Amino acid sequence: MKRLTPAALAFLAACSSMTDLPTPAITSRGFGADADGRPATLWTLRNGDVEVDVCDHGATLVAVRVPDRAGFPADVVLGFDDVAGYQSDSNQYFGCTTGRVCNRIANGAFTLDGYDYVLATNNGPNHLHGGAERSLDKVHWDADYSLDEDGAPSICFRYLSRDGEEGYPGNLQVAVTYTLRADNSLTIDYRAETDMRTPVNLTNHAYWNLAGAGAETILDHVLQVDASHYTPTDSTMIPTGEIAPVLGTALDFRAPTAIGLLFDQVAETPAQGYDHNLVLDGEAGALRRAARLYHQPSGRVMVVETTEPSLQVYSGNFLFGQTGKGGETYPLRSAVCLETQHHPDAIHHRGFPNTVLEPGETFRSTTRMTFSAE
Repeated sequence: MKRLTPAALAFLAACSSMTDLPTPAITSRGFGADADGRPATLWTLRNGDVEVDVCDHGATLVAVRVPDRAGFPADVVLGFDDVAGYQSDSNQYFGCTTGRVCNRIANGAFTLDGYDYVLATNNGPNHLHGGAERSLDKVHWDADYSLDEDGAPSICFRYLSRDGEEGYPGNLQVAVTYTLRADNSLTIDYRAETDMRTPVNLTNHAYWNLAGAGAETILDHVLQVDASHYTPTDSTMIPTGEIAPVLGTALDFRAPTAIGLLFDQVAETPAQGYDHNLVLDGEAGALRRAARLYHQPSGRVMVVETTEPSLQVYSGNFLFGQTGKGGETYPLRSAVCLETQHHPDAIHHRGFPNTVLEPGETFRSTTRMTFSAE
């Protein structure tokens, strides 16, 4: 195993190191102990009309409380009341930071620089969301907190994924920062550096229901996605390499469309609903709008912006009524994930945006969710 260079160690200290910050904008409390007995911490950020909870297990987004048009708040993210819930069989990547490579890698293997790398096959024949035991959602992250120059509360989570962890090459230093601003926007900034060439594709896997976590369905939400193309897949949900137009398919969300309107066209497919990668319009690397989610009865709106080239739309097709926060149950298709990302299985497709991070370079990605009511 490689030793970390001084530069690599300096990266791990790149987040703010403030330890005593008496402010109501940031508070913390215990979140139980994980299976190894390590205490977990839940941080609460407050700004504008929004409150956000994040946890150092999996650098996880635990709760987002936003008001409806009448001013009544609701938690719109699925999750659990303590870290034990996130380590249980009921957890389906709720709110976590996902990687090293989110989504799927075909056959749990890839070749890079003449070396063959074997990964966990934890989704049929394929590798999903970084692995089975030490993927980023399953580990404890170090946390630092601060206020930015505008007084916005921020939590920075840091983790060192060692060379060989979950089969990936290189020591990968990862930082994920959540910042809540007064305009009711939550920004997630990702940063990673490596000492060997390695694939990196990071996202957040929050499950959203703007009616409130535990509401019966997501199919009544109106979704708009700024994507004219998508990546078709085979029967195991691996992209074929084609980039096809959404025109004439159930994936055409360029105009505001109820998620349930054409759902029957995807319900009987291998995805068992929506679980599709939409290729976003506009220039990747620039922060631009990706999606808008609207729940008419409450008036709540969420606008997603990102620097990423694509967005995975997943309609909670394997939720099974598990019990979450406050005793709420999460029925089948009662939440939607809007996962900003590079294309799935990009390591095997030359025509897809590159996911291989080079030593000396920095992976950077930003996603921002802005909440309102109308």
